[in-house]
Amino acid sequence: MNLDALRTEPRLLVEVGLKPLQGTRFQPTGFPDLGAATYQLADATQMLLVESAQSMANRMEAVCWDEIKGDWEAPLKGLPYIKVVDKDDRPLTNSVLESHRINSPYILESKDKTFFDALKGEVGVMEKGRVDLHLLAKTLLKYDINTLLHGVFLAKKELAGGRLRLPRALSGFVEARDVTVAPSGGVKKDEVDPSGEAKRGFGHVPFHRDEFTGEITAFFNLDLAQIRGYGLGDGVDDLLVALAIYKIRKVLDEGLRFRTACDLEAAGEPVVVRPVDFALPSLAEVEGALPDLIQKSGSNFAETRVTTVRYEA
Repeated sequence: MNLDALRTEPRLLVEVGLKPLQGTRFQPTGFPDLGAATYQLADATQMLLVESAQSMANRMEAVCWDEIKGDWEAPLKGLPYIKVVDKDDRPLTNSVLESHRINSPYILESKDKTFFDALKGEVGVMEKGRVDLHLLAKTLLKYDINTLLHGVFLAKKELAGGRLRLPRALSGFVEARDVTVAPSGGVKKDEVDPSGEAKRGFGHVPFHRDEFTGEITAFFNLDLAQIRGYGLGDGVDDLLVALAIYKIRKVLDEGLRFRTACDLEAAGEPVVVRPVDFALPSLAEVEGALPDLIQKSGSNFAETRVTTVRYEA
């Protein structure tokens, strides 16, 4: 796998068309106070947000984790992360799956302060003055590599006054254009008491649902300049880029079932928009390259690779 074409580029931009696995309709993400996120371009094109950047980040992390084995997927083994156990040492969660990664309350709010104190000791020199992004990135790489791609905000005042944050280096979203509403609905049936009290769960309850049709596209953006700006060296940079490409490829292969009524697949090969002379490596290529990249970067990781925090409320 050759990443030379990316060494001086500011961004890696990737697009791929998506289509429903069956039929023509799909259900977009929705928000309690908004519903479907529809909008209109200046030329009156009807647009729709299908999946948000926040949700895509969660999906790109989830495809890296083997839920059955409770470990990284095989090509990623050896990467550092933080494991949270309960008072009986049973697995509770981890920094790969937590929405805020290392800033999870199960990691930083536990009565077990062993890791928190270690982290404070390493970033404590930034209590005053400008935040040293190189030191921050180096510390995060040691314990939780995902934060260098998906961002983090360590909002604890004990950690440099709550000023430690990194924006997303890898982001993605899915949107659709030329959309039209496909209205539908149904009835929750109660054959025992059709006229029962609906608010208690009884009775026939009709409902409506809006699905959509349109041209769906997934977009991915990797900020190569931000990764180089960490100052961690070419070896770690290559690892982070390879890990990002793995996440993009894996989510396109396995992670596009967003909802029951939104099961999508790639309509073709991903297109690299920038740089135009770079071909996105296949999943097999990046899986083959990752173990060696992880091994070469191992001296930057915590010695045990897995840092354990016992969560006690």
